[in-house]
Amino acid sequence: MSETTTYTPGPKPNTVRTPKGDILTAPDAWVLVPPGDAGLTRRVKAAGDHWVVQEKRGRKVFSRGVWAPREVVARVQTELEAERATEGFAKKKEADARRREKVQAEYTEDFHAAVVAYLAFHPAHAALADAFARAVTAHATPVGSGTVARTKRIPIEERAEAAVIAWMRHQTTGYDGMAIARVKGKRREVRRVLARRSVELLGLYRSGAPIPATCPLRKALASAAA
Repeated sequence: MSETTTYTPGPKPNTVRTPKGDILTAPDAWVLVPPGDAGLTRRVKAAGDHWVVQEKRGRKVFSRGVWAPREVVARVQTELEAERATEGFAKKKEADARRREKVQAEYTEDFHAAVVAYLAFHPAHAALADAFARAVTAHATPVGSGTVARTKRIPIEERAEAAVIAWMRHQTTGYDGMAIARVKGKRREVRRVLARRSVELLGLYRSGAPIPATCPLRKALASAAA
């Protein structure tokens, strides 16, 4: 029962699978603390023996909870409930919420600016660039959206570019309705082709060339604003 080992879900609700593939059954005196309460999970893990359960799906890793002694979990829950009932905790929670809202507002503004900079539209299309950036920002920046805009692994400029291409893929190319063969690498190949087309379309707006009324980008933005 290592405090640092991470397990995956086992074949039964009360079991876990070790990194070597062995199946362990949780002790009778243990309970599973479901994910969702970071404060509770953090304190339970710090209190002693526990099993961290995670599951990888695709490129993402999802928490499936923490197994720990029932007695420990009950004690930590009681302590947390008492703390959270105080006026001091309520004020701290409100202050934290205001801080998060401020950080989110600042990031949204910075991301919008990064998108406008990436678009680099000709001055004749400045209004459309702003509308485009707002549409992409509204879709990509909400907390918990899981989009590339929320990652910190790459610079904001690269996040902005990826978000624009992703938005165009879904809104201007018909990608969502395509029947793509279930062949390894095929979907990635299709995305690359569509990305090139999107960049070519952006090039028209950057050059200041006349844009036909049938332009899929104009139509998508008009639909988004409706």
